[in-house]
Amino acid sequence: MAFKYFGTDGIRGKANTFPMTADVAMKVGMAVGILFRSQGRPGRVVIGKDTRLSGYMLENAMVAGFTASGMEVFLLGPIPTPAVAMLCRSLRADVGVMISASHNPFFDNGIKLFGPDGFKLSDEIELKIERLIETDMTNELAGQSQIGRAKRVEGDIYRYIEFAKRTLPRDVRLDGMRIVVDCANGAAYKAAPLALWELGAEVVTLSDKPTGTNINEDCGSTHPIALMRKVHEVRADAGIALDGDGDRVVMVDETGAIIDGDQLMAVVAERWLENGLLRGGGIVATVMSNLGLERFLAKKGLTMARTKVGDRYVVEYMRQHGFNVGGEQSGHIVLSDYGTTGDGLVTSLQILGCAKESQKPMSELCHRFEPVPQVLKNVRVSEGKPLEEAHVKDVIKNVEKRLGKNGRLVIRPSGTEPLIRVMAEGDDERLIGNAVDEIVDALKKVRDAA
Repeated sequence: MAFKYFGTDGIRGKANTFPMTADVAMKVGMAVGILFRSQGRPGRVVIGKDTRLSGYMLENAMVAGFTASGMEVFLLGPIPTPAVAMLCRSLRADVGVMISASHNPFFDNGIKLFGPDGFKLSDEIELKIERLIETDMTNELAGQSQIGRAKRVEGDIYRYIEFAKRTLPRDVRLDGMRIVVDCANGAAYKAAPLALWELGAEVVTLSDKPTGTNINEDCGSTHPIALMRKVHEVRADAGIALDGDGDRVVMVDETGAIIDGDQLMAVVAERWLENGLLRGGGIVATVMSNLGLERFLAKKGLTMARTKVGDRYVVEYMRQHGFNVGGEQSGHIVLSDYGTTGDGLVTSLQILGCAKESQKPMSELCHRFEPVPQVLKNVRVSEGKPLEEAHVKDVIKNVEKRLGKNGRLVIRPSGTEPLIRVMAEGDDERLIGNAVDEIVDALKKVRDAA
């Protein structure tokens, strides 16, 4: 399928630049409304957003599109992505929208779409939306008396907070724990600290004062340095770093060391296996997850299925094959017993609950395996297809031959940024480092010669 608007995680781009313009956002609202409106009653849509300045523009444009198609719109305001997915089901909406570019800088934005079941829309439905956008939808819009209404909903963030808290056993609380939470100046800046405090924790907050332009700026799951320092400074038991829309998390132990998504999945899988809760005989991860995780799971008699990068592909595989734990090294952890998408708050609560029950420090609990050396480098490419160039193909072929069975190579264009990601892993760190450098140099030569 060839997509003009949709990528691996909805529609994304620079604000006020195609495709993230008010015009496109309005057309998306019209097209989705036409596809999802109900027979016999007004269709219902919930719209959430993160804290980006451009969220106001896109939100209003989408409201215009949805109401023009006859949909009833509920505006949730700044709220995490997993809350939109949850409220889509809770409010019996026909469709859910999250306006966010996740971990990207403030000048980017995006549109993520959920069906009435809270799951992200399939490629087939996204393609139908694209085809409608490219047509004249005038005759499909609502009549004058069927135009939709929009209203801002207050308090639904508290539904999400209660939902997140109830994912812990009734007798598990966080009393006595000091926790630092970095909210990335994003969508979870209210929900995450409040949920932790209500569970009894002493909460220290970072990056919880969004301005519209500081989301993910030197903070959050992609920049956890400030969190590491703060955990050490206040002698906290744990640190939590969310991303801009709250669907991913990395954690920090009491020594200030990073705990990535692979280690978090290992903790949950091991605990759920012990408690008889793990389904599918293992977990689902992506091609970027560390070989050390795979080896750890194998020793437990568990499998690790790998998918393409993107939490939607993880979720699709989980649904098809009966798994209830999956995710990405970057911190998108999907626990399908509780939700339909990655949820940074729920994941961190599961880990903190394990720490509380086991009475182990985070440094012990969350170091389940020794990671295999892994090297990842990004090459910025604004145009062209350097991976199709003969020189680049030859270099990759030679590197793969040299690695043989002693390493693993993953090369892929980013679905959210103009980057090509080059990753290699293996037991010989020098070998994989040289392998990545050779491929990066080849890509840069082709790019610079263009």
